[in-house]
Amino acid sequence: MSFLQASWRGVRLTMVAAALVLSGQAMAQQPSQTALKTAAEITKLTGANELFSPLIPGVIEQARLFFVQQDPTLTNDATEVANQLRKDYESRLQEVYGKVVEIYAAHFTEQELKDILAFYSSPAGKKLLAEQPKVVDESLKFAQEWAATLSDEVIGKMREGLKKKGHKL
Repeated sequence: MSFLQASWRGVRLTMVAAALVLSGQAMAQQPSQTALKTAAEITKLTGANELFSPLIPGVIEQARLFFVQQDPTLTNDATEVANQLRKDYESRLQEVYGKVVEIYAAHFTEQELKDILAFYSSPAGKKLLAEQPKVVDESLKFAQEWAATLSDEVIGKMREGLKKKGHKL
């Protein structure tokens, strides 16, 4: 076998190996229809889709404000166009929902998705879904109050430390 034939054979083997690896990765990234269906149920049940519902109206409002800031006389017409765009683009939110489902299905196995769905369908899962917003709100409120108290304490300690170094505050 000549050097050229050996080199070409090596290139072909490398290409075949790369194709197999890439096709394996593509296959590994393709969740089953059952996984996708289960992930879709989870996103609906948990309200994950609702997180994205302000997305399109927000983008449209930013665009409207951009044009109105450039020329305030466009306010009424820009608002009218924005209202129409909200209706026109409403269905595009399904693209986001679909991708979120794919992301869930890519991060969890089919069995894990089934287990997650079973949990959220259980009494404890339903209670978690109902109570979680309250828990998060109360936790954030506490954290803000705690941080304000800590800030006052740190400012006092900082003041003491600077006075010890001779600064008049």
